[in-house]
Amino acid sequence: MTTLTHLECTRCARRFEAGQVWNLCECGGPLAARYDLERARQSWSRDWVNNGPSNIWRYAPVLPVSKPAAMISLGEGMTPLVRTPRLGERLGASDLWVKDDGVNPTGSFKARGLACAVAMALELGIRKLAIPSAGNAAGALAAYAAAAGIEAHIFMPRDVPQSNFIECMAFGARVTLVDGLIGDCARMVAQGAEKEGWFDVGTLKEPYRIEGKKTMGYELAEQFRWALPGAILYPTGGGVGLIGMWKAFAELEALGWVVGKRPKMIAVQMEGCQPVVRAFQQGRPQCEFWHGAWTVASGLRVPQPLGDVLILDAIRASGGTAIAVSDQEALDAGLELAALEGVFAAPEGAACVAALPKLIARGALDPSERIVIYNTGAGLKYLEAWSTRFPRQAPGDQDKLGGLITPR
Repeated sequence: MTTLTHLECTRCARRFEAGQVWNLCECGGPLAARYDLERARQSWSRDWVNNGPSNIWRYAPVLPVSKPAAMISLGEGMTPLVRTPRLGERLGASDLWVKDDGVNPTGSFKARGLACAVAMALELGIRKLAIPSAGNAAGALAAYAAAAGIEAHIFMPRDVPQSNFIECMAFGARVTLVDGLIGDCARMVAQGAEKEGWFDVGTLKEPYRIEGKKTMGYELAEQFRWALPGAILYPTGGGVGLIGMWKAFAELEALGWVVGKRPKMIAVQMEGCQPVVRAFQQGRPQCEFWHGAWTVASGLRVPQPLGDVLILDAIRASGGTAIAVSDQEALDAGLELAALEGVFAAPEGAACVAALPKLIARGALDPSERIVIYNTGAGLKYLEAWSTRFPRQAPGDQDKLGGLITPR
């Protein structure tokens, strides 16, 4: 059962009562769930985790839901951690792994956060949820809201991948396509929340999506037999996964389940939208809005993440860094990963593959340390992006298919 004690503003440290409906603090800061980790340490053992369900609820004592009936699941979590020796040899990394969250329900890591957020909504009696999304979070909310019998109101940019739009419609969500970016969608959600009584589950607008996301950190530790890797490359749009993993590592230390240094947290963005990279390079504590944002990796098209301070704090505290790659480099690297290791990643995850040799070359990573690339989604959800690399052929040209793409 949960050991949740209260919520705390990540900016001003104001405390909020658990078991109540909250969005942001009055100061505008995101709220974080806090637990009685000493009680958890005394009543829960890492040796028992393997006996739990094969989903995020195996970590229930450090998740906020208190009622088992509210713990809805579509099988999210416990995703493959794949050793990638051929890719590692090609890129110069001797201990390289890919954590593949593209096999989650709805094909992305967003399933983790929305499973937890929707479960808490169910527990708290919230009946209408709304979200602004670049695509994958929308699909995850639509699926989990359907499973919970809750209304889902989706606002997405009109040019999101077709798969995101279709899955939201299939799950019965109310979908609005917006001529603009995710920030424009967020404004529409905020307006509707006041008029229609929707509860906003946008990135860091409520305290529980991050709790589902932090299970990525718990899983990495468990899958590596409670030893943490040297570095994690994470595709960073809203950055909640990176923030969540950093929170998980702090909790794991307090539980006494891991020892040694935490991983270097490395934020990977795209050249067409890199507010975190720019802020990190300029030594600023927060991001400035990135104008004219564009990238084929729609999940990374976030001009100004709400959790920018938390992202930058985690990067700097871990001794990590931030780096941007081009769309072309990401797509090339994604095909290399697929051809060498059989993992078909989303462009967001592929961007981390493209970033790796750059980081090794500049000395930010040791080629011999254990490195984890986090793939956040399935390549099949981005067929519009990948189709530019595989043009359809004229009749009689089928024999040329194998020559269209040659891995580097």
